[in-house]
Amino acid sequence: MLRALAVDDERPSLEELLYLLNADPRIGSAEGASDATEALRRINRALESGPGGPEAIDVVFLDIQMPGLDGLDLARLLTGFATPPLVVFVTAHEDFAVQAFDLKAVDYVLKPVRKERLAEAVRRAAERRGAAPLIPVHEPDPDHISVELGGVTRFVPVDDITHVEAHGDYARLHTDRGSHLVRIPLSTLEERWRARGFLRIHRRHLVALRHIAELRLDAGTVSVLVGEEELQVSRRHARELRDLLMRRP
Repeated sequence: MLRALAVDDERPSLEELLYLLNADPRIGSAEGASDATEALRRINRALESGPGGPEAIDVVFLDIQMPGLDGLDLARLLTGFATPPLVVFVTAHEDFAVQAFDLKAVDYVLKPVRKERLAEAVRRAAERRGAAPLIPVHEPDPDHISVELGGVTRFVPVDDITHVEAHGDYARLHTDRGSHLVRIPLSTLEERWRARGFLRIHRRHLVALRHIAELRLDAGTVSVLVGEEELQVSRRHARELRDLLMRRP
C-alpha cells in the first residue's frame, strides 16, 4: 500500500487528483499540498520518520508549473536526500518530459488526468517499491504504439514512423504528421522493431529503411534523407546500412 502526497497549486486539480488516488486500491493514504514549499516541509517530516514510520511518504505526484518553487526545483532538491520518495510528474505540458527523466521520475502524466493513465503511474510506482502489480500486463500491439497527448491516448501505426530520436530513457517518434514523445528507451525500440525494417544508424537515431529517400556520401561522411530531414550515419553503422539498402527491393 503506497502512501502518496499530491502537490498542485490549483485547488480543483488537487482535489481531482486526490479523489483518483484514493480510489486506487494500491494507495493506502493520499494527502495534498498546495505548493512546493508546503510539500517540502511534509517530505522532511516523512524523511525524519523513516521509511516505515507513521509520517512516511512513498511517492509524490507533482505538478510542474507552480508559483515560487516549481515542481522541477522540488524534484531536484529531493535527489539530494539519501532515501527520497518516488516522483510522478502530473502536468499540462509535455515539454518538460526529458528533464523529468533526468530527475529519475517514475512517470510523466499529462492533464487532464484520466483514471486509467493515473492507474498506470501508480502501478509503476508500486513495482518500483517492490509491490506486486494488481493490473495484468498485456503484450503490446505490435502494429501500433500508444502515445499520450493532452490526456488522450493515441495509437500510432508503426509503419507511419519514419525515424526515432533518443532522449535518454525517452524517445521521440517522427511521422509525416508530427512527432510524439514516449517513455521508452531507443535500445528497446531498436530490439522490438528490427524485424520491421528499423535500423540503428547512430547512437541517437533509429530509422525505418522504407522511409529513406537518399543515401548521401560527402567527404567521407554518410547521411540519409528521411522526409525532409538529413540524419548523420555513424561509421560503425554505415556498412550495414549500405548493405541493407542495396538489397532492398
